[in-house]
Amino acid sequence: MSKNLKIVEHPLVQYKLSQMRSKDTHSADFRRLLREISLLLAYEVTRDLPLTEAEIETPMARALLPVLKDLEPCFISILRAGNGILDGMLDLLPSARAGHVGLYRDHETLEAIEYYFKVPEDMAGRLTIVVDPMLATGHTAVAAIQRLKDAGAQKIKFVCLLAAPEGVKTLVEAHPDTPIFTAALDERLNEKGYIMPGLGDAGDRIYGTK
Repeated sequence: MSKNLKIVEHPLVQYKLSQMRSKDTHSADFRRLLREISLLLAYEVTRDLPLTEAEIETPMARALLPVLKDLEPCFISILRAGNGILDGMLDLLPSARAGHVGLYRDHETLEAIEYYFKVPEDMAGRLTIVVDPMLATGHTAVAAIQRLKDAGAQKIKFVCLLAAPEGVKTLVEAHPDTPIFTAALDERLNEKGYIMPGLGDAGDRIYGTK
């Protein structure tokens, strides 16, 4: 296992993920569970945010209390399925910036093709957290992270629900400076590039398009 990979083993993350995997879980419940897991993943990926102290007046007295030292993080959703994670993370940090990268996977070559890119201008001073439910082949994540680096992002973390060993290997080789946070490392990819046992197509299950 790569040292870049962090599996979030919290019992509630694992339990909710098992519910999401079930083919009998309908879109409304799938979206709710994804939003709940996203909050828990956000706790883990922001665990090392640096703090400083500021003077705050409570109803009883003035005191030096911990506050974030740096600018709030920037969450970047890889469209469309990444929005399911983005919403939950913004619940935790509503003052964070948010951006979107539109990429789709060519079903013949499995390569990522960009169709949309809109991100904040001040990413250089912020932790950039890229979110996408699935790290399958890794091509989409690699392309998104490279675009973000080109746009000025300097410190990047990648968050997903599920990862395949092939995707982890591809992402680590292309961006060894990017930690990966996931709820589970599954067995493999099938011949169509889907994670096994996985949970199906995350975008279709979020939005009920199949």
